[in-house]
Amino acid sequence: MARPNLLLCFDAFGTLFRPKGLVAQQYSEVARRCGLTGFSGHDLQASLRAAIKDEAKRNPNYGKATGLGATKWWTNVIHKTFTPFLKTNQALPKDLAPRLLHRFSSKEGYDAEESLASALKSLRRTNAHRRFGRIVVGVVTNSDDRVPSILSSFGIDVSPMRYGTEVDPGALVGKNYDIDFHCMSYDVGVEKPDSLMFDSAELMLTKIITMRDGKSPAEAKADIETWRKVYVGDEFVKDVVGSGNAGWNPVLLDTNNQSGSIPRLEDQHSQTIDDLFKEHAVVRVSSVNGLAKWLTGGKSAVA
Repeated sequence: MARPNLLLCFDAFGTLFRPKGLVAQQYSEVARRCGLTGFSGHDLQASLRAAIKDEAKRNPNYGKATGLGATKWWTNVIHKTFTPFLKTNQALPKDLAPRLLHRFSSKEGYDAEESLASALKSLRRTNAHRRFGRIVVGVVTNSDDRVPSILSSFGIDVSPMRYGTEVDPGALVGKNYDIDFHCMSYDVGVEKPDSLMFDSAELMLTKIITMRDGKSPAEAKADIETWRKVYVGDEFVKDVVGSGNAGWNPVLLDTNNQSGSIPRLEDQHSQTIDDLFKEHAVVRVSSVNGLAKWLTGGKSAVA
């Protein structure tokens, strides 16, 4: 029997990486290095929340809706956050916004999920395909356009394929990326749990099949109907319910073991992914590394 193909997609924030402590605390540390003082952590947190709320109202979707763009959007948020704490005739430090923008576009501001790079790379090894004919890995996340650069900073090989952006097919020839494409709400125009987010991932898979296999879009679209589709995220409504409603098989990342009513993937003995999801509508996993081991037939796939 032919092995099935797998489309495996992940949420980003909270699943693949998370902030190094409170965001407001990091804002405070950078601001003090730039010479700004006179604010408490509580006041700064409140000011940051108010700034984000105001900017989201003025320029929805991180500024994409009004043509402002994410960089200017976050610059406005930073300026609005710190302006209330300026003394008379005091100006904001010129390097404040650039420092924070850089920090939160790279690993400087985030911690990766444990063994993330090695887990993703393990899916590319030859033995990963004992269970599957092909594996395509994507990121589907509610975010602006910083996610690819953040993941790249962790040593992950990220494809230039991004929803809504045209890519030279030559960029894919002979290349094996750790992450094959990104679908960010910034580009799609809606957020999870909207099924359009997951539909966008299927569209990207269609494009990959067309480019790599030379098939027509119609042939590629028919082809993906046979693919198994798995989505991994840390939020129940946005990730589990959203992907399930879109016809995907959901996996909840439960690093703190808080969802005891959901079966653990590590405890399952199913030999195929079809058997697994016939028995369970959703499973949970304690780490991305554990998921990768189960998918590749590693130790986590057995008792």
